[in-house]
Amino acid sequence: MIMLDTNICIYVLKERPITALKTFEDTDNIHISSIVYAELWSGIEKSPLKIKGERKEELLEFLSLITIQSWDESAGREYAKQHTYLKKNGIMIGNMDLLIASHARSLKATLITNNVHDFERVEGLKIENWA
Repeated sequence: MIMLDTNICIYVLKERPITALKTFEDTDNIHISSIVYAELWSGIEKSPLKIKGERKEELLEFLSLITIQSWDESAGREYAKQHTYLKKNGIMIGNMDLLIASHARSLKATLITNNVHDFERVEGLKIENWA
């Protein structure tokens, strides 16, 4: 299973790179966390009014190609485990990133991100960079 981080979704929406778009031919395997879904919609809400409608349509088209995975108890337990480990060891990672990473780990998914530096701090998380 492949899970996309927010920054990869934005990259695909803005740049439309051929290599990333070809991967979408197998859309049954591409997922996002409901956390990423919330971040993407938050970005739409912050958009200037004159381009908000266009961005909304682009996002809806993009979302029609992927599966949104709901946050569940397993993700919550994984978050608690990872948060405790990182805090105990003095390792910093943003809360939203940790929620996304924990969700990917709970599903045994590979997280696709441009933010490898932060996500590699999460032990056992499988990461790829498509950018």
